Amino acid sequence: MRGEAKRRGPLGRFWGHLTTITYHKWLVFCYCRRLGLVRQGLCHDLSKYSPAEFWVGVKYFQGDRSPNDAQRKAEGCSTAWLHHKGRNRHHLEYWIDYDPAGTGKLIGNEMPVKCVAEMLCDRLAASRVYLKEDYTAASAWEYYQRGRDHYILHPNTRALLEKMLLLVRDEGEDKALAIIRREILRR
Repeated sequence: MRGEAKRRGPLGRFWGHLTTITYHKWLVFCYCRRLGLVRQGLCHDLSKYSPAEFWVGVKYFQGDRSPNDAQRKAEGCSTAWLHHKGRNRHHLEYWIDYDPAGTGKLIGNEMPVKCVAEMLCDRLAASRVYLKEDYTAASAWEYYQRGRDHYILHPNTRALLEKMLLLVRDEGEDKALAIIRREILRR
């Protein structure tokens, strides 16, 4: 798909990026709705349509991975990602700040449960979008495992996210989402 996106030219990258982010947003909405988080699903990733994120996404669109990775490799950082993570509470990076104890270390602050649930939906949808027919109930867990050691997360947030990801992996989406809605979000 990567070569195909380049062969399509700017207009092809425009439509490819627009349809990819819209499909991702639709999947997140569907997952969030199943958890009873309709408003979060509707508002999810609206910043991806802002000029600061959208046009970078078009420029670096490949179709099989995030354009943020490509911008990071080409330019040394992803301005689209820096814009995105600072505006979307479902990203763990939104919650990173300096330790108030004055250690100078960065720490992860505890995320609200609804934000962790939206993060789960985001990870499931991204796995579906990029893996396509290779997606399994274990895909989001496997992706998380690859980066787990460098994530800066509050211990309670880490435990909750891992619990949710493992539920999906072990029970499948339908059963896991029902359990999360009934037992975790209803508290």
